[in-house]
Amino acid sequence: MESITHENRKFAPLAAFSENAHINSMESYTTLYQKSIDDPEAFWAEAATDLHWFKKWDTVLDASEAPFYKWFDGSRTNLSYNCLDRHINEGRGEKIAIHWEGEPGDVRTISYAELHEEVCRLANAMKSKGVQKGDRIGIYLPMIPELAVSVLACARIGAVHSVIFAGFSADAIRDRVLDSETRMVITADGGYRRGKILELKKIVDEGIEDCPCIKDVIVVQRGDAHPIDCPMKDERDCWYHEEVAAMSEVCPAEEMEAEDLLFLLYTSGTTGKPKGVMHTTAGYQVFSYLTSKYVFDLKPDDVYWCTADVGWITGHTYIIYGIMQNCATQVMYEGAPNHPDEGRFWEIIEKYKVSIFYTAPTAIRAFMKWGDKWLVDRDLSSLRLLGTVGEPINPEAWIWYHKMIGGERCPIVDTWWQTETGGHMLTPMPGATPTKPGCATLPFFGIDTAILTDDGEEVDVGILAIKQPWPGMLRGIYGDPQRFKEAYWCKWGGQYYFPGDGARRDEDGYIWITGRVDDVVNVSGHRIGTAELESVFVEHPDVAESAVVGVPHEIKGQGLIAFVTVIDGRDYDDHLRKELVTMIDKSIGKFARPERILFSSDLPKTRSGKIMRRILRDIAEGKELGNTTTLADPSVVEALQAQYIAMSQ
Repeated sequence: MESITHENRKFAPLAAFSENAHINSMESYTTLYQKSIDDPEAFWAEAATDLHWFKKWDTVLDASEAPFYKWFDGSRTNLSYNCLDRHINEGRGEKIAIHWEGEPGDVRTISYAELHEEVCRLANAMKSKGVQKGDRIGIYLPMIPELAVSVLACARIGAVHSVIFAGFSADAIRDRVLDSETRMVITADGGYRRGKILELKKIVDEGIEDCPCIKDVIVVQRGDAHPIDCPMKDERDCWYHEEVAAMSEVCPAEEMEAEDLLFLLYTSGTTGKPKGVMHTTAGYQVFSYLTSKYVFDLKPDDVYWCTADVGWITGHTYIIYGIMQNCATQVMYEGAPNHPDEGRFWEIIEKYKVSIFYTAPTAIRAFMKWGDKWLVDRDLSSLRLLGTVGEPINPEAWIWYHKMIGGERCPIVDTWWQTETGGHMLTPMPGATPTKPGCATLPFFGIDTAILTDDGEEVDVGILAIKQPWPGMLRGIYGDPQRFKEAYWCKWGGQYYFPGDGARRDEDGYIWITGRVDDVVNVSGHRIGTAELESVFVEHPDVAESAVVGVPHEIKGQGLIAFVTVIDGRDYDDHLRKELVTMIDKSIGKFARPERILFSSDLPKTRSGKIMRRILRDIAEGKELGNTTTLADPSVVEALQAQYIAMSQ
């Protein structure tokens, strides 16, 4: 692996950074970490005292019904209150919460007090339409302030938000709405991406056409400067700005029980059906708060920018809940990093004097490809900390990021975590941990890791396991507790959490993530189940079978290669390829398009009928295939390999 080249190359935190860091030495980290493992309940109880509770907990951790753990049971609290009211009550209401910039260049600056007022107005508007605690609310919005407002308004009144990334198709919206029995959708007439207007309301209309559970649709008018065609359905649809204008700016926060459902977030699995990951209130609140504070070393004068979309877990935890509980000022940007040109991100950092920058390896590789010329004459001296998220970063990109963006003075926090974990699991402490390019290094507080074989034996190279529960952990899969157990507690007798990633431990005890051990690929930070794509292909009347594999990709980290078997007698050509791509666009979204689609009379299979995905990966990566005589029909492999080579030339 390429990362081995860098295994002994360490970058120690600069003394100037460590001097004022929350965790300023490895001794401090080790002492706190050991406390968090030896006495996790005391550790997390102490962390929770920074936050507001309407009623304190009776027990910190209830493990009596594992794996359905309960954290801070008996408590009552509210995430919206801790993100907003707590700061206002402490005299910080005038602090800037969001510097927002739209892709066309329009800007808004919103204080915590102004954000609180808008959240209360929307919360009251939702209640006026009959929304009650526990109702599921779909949110399909571009990266505009109303997205954060909508999330916090749901949390304020105890409604369960289900944010759907505004790149998903109408079919994907329908699947999520029906699975969760969503009552209301909050969307916009449109949004901007690479200079084009995406007509989001029309996608929502198509997605909820056959969803009787939807009673109301609230529409944000994003296209006020450039009107967007937006048909409105009588008695169901209403304009956001008209609704909130008529509402009071006072809305008391609902006192939520510790294990009340906070949000659903759908993520891909190894079957074709996305699963609604459930996160509850109190434990997630504490975990998102503490990981944000320590991993980003947040200080009162920081300007923080996470470039993720709120449609993903990164945006939930590290744009909204974790960051706002720490009363940070942040930048929120609507559009693409290369509009109007490839220097847009550096312009924004310079303009707002961003001090903490958190982005994905996919983006960093794109920056590298675009060239250093976009950095010329840009003042990035405000930056003091960099971060990466979404997938393991290749060492070359890490080095470029460190040198060209961080000026060799900024620690890099390479964070490993998942939708299911709620927050950071492996990460350096920026004032303490010597870092290695491409390595997420060591566990966060309270995260007890092991690398195991299938049989549970500890090894240096194997499968990552989490041995203790932690507050931010998922509480189940919506409507399917058995799938929850089968997906995450299927190994090692159900004793440990199974994240689905392979790992190895180096001589310094650092953990390197080696990739998925199941059939989920990571494309530009988006986890996509291969079965989800395969199930779309076989819906085509000419397709008999399909298999999708992930391969290394220079920009995306992983790309998708699809192998499709066509029914005997049917034609396969570029026309069929285009039809299959269109189906992916419609069912999932354009971000899930395969790099290539190969056709064949059959797939490489064992004599028992099992598809040999290892061989498909070798074909897609141009590797030597070795002995294929054990296959049912070795000639299939030769034909696929020849086709792949021809397409690559």
